[in-house]
This record gives sequence, structure tokens and C-alpha cells, in this order.
Amino acid sequence: MSENGVMMQYFEWYLADDGNHWQRLKEDAGHLKEIGISLVWMPPATKATGTNDVGYGVYDLYDLGEFDQKGAVRTKYGTKADYLAAIKALHDQGILAIADVVLNHKAGADATERFPAYEVDPNNHQKKVSDDYEIEGWTKFVFPGRQGQYSEFQWNWTHFSGTDFNKENDKKAIYMIKGTAKGWAENAEVDSEYGNYDYLMYADVDYDHPDVRDEVKRWSEWYVNETGVDGFRLDAVKHIEGQFIDEFIKNIREKMGDDFYAVGEYWKQKYATLDDYIDETACNVDLCDVPLHMKFSQASHAGNSFDMSKIFQNTLMEKNPTNAVTFVDNHDSQPSQALESWVDDWFKPLAYGMILLREGGLPCVFYGDYYGIGGENPLPGKQELIDQLLALRMRAAHGQQNDYLDHPNCIGWTREGDEAHPGGLAVLLTNSDDGYKDMYIGTQHAGKDYRDYLGHRDETVTINEAGIGTFFCAPGSISVWTEAVAEPETEQ
Repeated sequence: MSENGVMMQYFEWYLADDGNHWQRLKEDAGHLKEIGISLVWMPPATKATGTNDVGYGVYDLYDLGEFDQKGAVRTKYGTKADYLAAIKALHDQGILAIADVVLNHKAGADATERFPAYEVDPNNHQKKVSDDYEIEGWTKFVFPGRQGQYSEFQWNWTHFSGTDFNKENDKKAIYMIKGTAKGWAENAEVDSEYGNYDYLMYADVDYDHPDVRDEVKRWSEWYVNETGVDGFRLDAVKHIEGQFIDEFIKNIREKMGDDFYAVGEYWKQKYATLDDYIDETACNVDLCDVPLHMKFSQASHAGNSFDMSKIFQNTLMEKNPTNAVTFVDNHDSQPSQALESWVDDWFKPLAYGMILLREGGLPCVFYGDYYGIGGENPLPGKQELIDQLLALRMRAAHGQQNDYLDHPNCIGWTREGDEAHPGGLAVLLTNSDDGYKDMYIGTQHAGKDYRDYLGHRDETVTINEAGIGTFFCAPGSISVWTEAVAEPETEQ
């Protein structure tokens, strides 16, 4: 991975169901390289419940848009050939391709089966609210369109720990499947919300079943060999046994190499929970910095009452930056989604400055923030702003970082630069009125003039002999000060 690497999440929830997204990505690869993107997180490529499914209602892990199943050959994003072409285009630009992998559940079963189950309390999944009785659940997966190609494994009720619908009486509930060695995962292996958060949705995959573990590991090897992807983004890991995720990643790295990348989505605001998970998986998996995202969301809604001096406290960026994937928003946090926690528009420039211009974490740019959001309530993108910040990251966000997180409204930091990127930069932002701050940027810059690259301030700041400048920012905004470059003289 390149120095100052940046990931882009290349989708949002309301993309058109036109089958052209892989083609769009292929054509965009050169541009992504130019702006400094080094990894692209692609949406789930596996066949889901229909072409209008974003991909998280996963049906057949082996169907990447190749077989006529669930009403079409293609997925929402295109065909398997389109997908492979997009990955090749990324690789041709030196960009890593990251596949979104959904392993927690399966949806769109081909048939129902009868089996014993208990109803459980939706607020405490450990509490049974009925005796066991026979239900008719959607748990039989035979994949008729694929007919055993790539894998002859077929799923039945014994491969799942729970489901959410009884076809016999059309009752919706959370059903824990009864059977030998059945039940939810051990409490220590999954998140403790709702008593035990093993169950999330659809037919919940049972990773205590040895055949399931073997099949999913076998599938992962097939997937990487078939597509050439460079890493996995693992969906909903707080609902999957941590021991299996550790085993899964170790297996794929043994087969594909130690540099195979893995990042997990563990949607939890509490830092200690994420830290425990990183320890349990022996630091094999990076995690999305949900605590930092939630701070951004809260700060954007609170205005100048939010204490900016505490914005990085108890985040992965602060406490475990080497395992942190930092982000401003994503497909789950965008408006009208289940985990909606959208960062208000005025704060987006500040938040992107905080993930792109600091040294901690791997920042992830959201497609919806860059290109805009579709659907019934469309939102424009901030391509020009993000391009500016990405250019600053490549050119100037290098070297020693000096923090000035010392005021409830106005915070800043400097980067001193290094031999290859000597200019450095100074960042100042405020959630209130105009701000200014004396900040050290390095004695090597004494006598140099700095200007606000983003154009929010007109001053020229000259660094004094002690390596300190007095930097400014406008109300409710961010300024990034870089070495002023003399305009070339024009001939008269």
C-alpha cells in the first residue's frame, strides 16, 4: 500500500439498478489514480435477492453475475465479466481492489423446510418466549441456476442458527433453531447488545457447524483466485463469531499471502469494544472507526456547543491508528438507512480535513460524498473540495505532526514535511467564530510564506525564526496553510 494511502467506498445505497456500475468503475480507474486513491472498496458482487438489492441480502456466494438466478444473470452492478474487467482496470492503475463480503446471513432461499425452533425476545435474544415447536422456514438453498458449478454444497436448516419468518402462519419473529449443538454463538464471540447479537436478519449462518466453516473458507479461496481481489471488507462482524473471523483471515493469508488486506465493519460507538475485538483477532483485521464517525455526526448537529478539543478522544484514530479505517459517512449512515447518522453538510469539509490530513488511520472517501447521492432525496457531491484535500494529502501531509487540540471551538495541527515533501502544512478549523492560533511548523520553514490553499482566508502567514506562524480560519470552516508558490513572471 502506498504512503498516505486512501480508500474509496465506490457505491452508495441509491445507485441506479442499471447493471452499469462495474463499467462506471472501470472507466473511472484512471481518474481515481490521479486523485490519490490507492484502494477501492467495491459493493457486494455476489448474487442477492434481486437486481434492486444493494447486495447485503446475499443469496449465492458463487454467483458473481454469471447465472440466471433471482430474476436475472446480472446483479445490480453488472455481470461477472464486467466485475472482472473493473478489477483489472484498477490493477492496471496500481489500485487495490477490496471486495465487500457478506458472511453473516443468507437470503432468498429456494424452498422452505420444517424444523424445531424457539421464539426469543427481540430485546433479549437469550430469553426464550415459547416452548420449541415446528416452524416452516426459508432455509433451503439449492441454487438451481448454477447447478453445482464451483461448489456442490447446498444449504439446509442445520447450517443456520436462526431465522425470522414462519411461512406456516406468516408470523414474523426471531426464531432460534433447536438442535444438537445449536443456539446462538457464545456471548464472548459476538456483540452483547440485545443479550446476544448473533442474530441480525434473514437465515443466520451457524459458524459452529464444521461443514459451514469449511465451505466458507473454501469459497473465499475460490473467490480470490477467480477475481484477483486484494482484500476483503467484512460486513457485520459484530454478529459473527470472532474466532471464525480470525480463522477465516489466517486461512486466506496462508493461501494468498500475508499482505491480503482485511477490514471489518463492527458498528459500535464504544472504543473499548472495538479494542477487545482487535485483540481477540490478534490485530489481523482493521476496523472502521465508528466512534470517530459518531463524533463527527454529533459535532455537526451540535454546532458550536460541541467541544472540539475532545473530537478524537476514545477513537481508533487516537488509540489504535494502525488498525483504524477512518470515514466521514457511508452507505449505512446516509439518510433513511438503518444506522442513519449523517454528518451535516457544513461540517463535511472539517471532517474530511480531519481524516485526510492527519497521520493516523487509513481514510475512506464515501462515493456519496464525492459523486452525490441518488434516490428520492438526492444530494450533490463535494468533488471539488475532496479533490483539494486529496491533493494536499499527497503533496503536503507528511512528516512530524504537532497537535493543537487545546480549545473547545478552534483546533489545529501542523505537519512539518519530509525530505520528499518539504513544504509541510498547517490546518486550523473552527465550529464557531473566526479562529487563530500560533502553531509550530518547524524551524526549517523560517522566513517562508504560507497561504490558505482552500481560499477561505486572504492573509499571507510568514513563519518566524522559531518555526512558528499565526494561522487563521473563517467561521465554521477549515483552512489549510501551505507554502506559497511564486507566480511565474509573464513577459511584457
